Amino acid sequence: MARIDASTLDLQERVVSINRVSKTVKGGRIFKFAALVVVGDGNGTVGFGLGKASEVPDAIRKGIEDAKKNLIKISLKGTTIPHEVIGVFGAGRVLMKPAPEGTGVIAGGPVRAVLETAGIRDIRTKCLRSNNPCNVVNATINGLASLRSLEQVAAIRGKTAQEILG
Repeated sequence: MARIDASTLDLQERVVSINRVSKTVKGGRIFKFAALVVVGDGNGTVGFGLGKASEVPDAIRKGIEDAKKNLIKISLKGTTIPHEVIGVFGAGRVLMKPAPEGTGVIAGGPVRAVLETAGIRDIRTKCLRSNNPCNVVNATINGLASLRSLEQVAAIRGKTAQEILG
């Protein structure tokens, strides 16, 4: 798959979670921070990154840089997704269902951040099993990446969109 050039896009970023971890050494505790960041152009391109540093702003900056390297393009159908999908990563599962216009984004924190930066405005979601933000964001991205539009399916099968619809 071709890599998406982040410099050509007008990306908005959103910090999903900041995790503080500590290491105990002879002189006391050392605190470090891990920032989970999602970036997207609001038009079907989205990516996420994890940045770790001893200061929060540095961790966020590193997370944004990492997210810009991992951008994917997703299939949209108007303001929603083309079909129902379950994204899986580790123990995290995210069920995503298309919704009619005007429904809004019905989603929890980490999933909402991914969907809103991707530009999806009408969708129903449910996190299943894990609620770890890293796994949930990963599962959401995997689910969105597996979406296929009618035109893509028709091209794979060597048919026209009208033949598939019947």
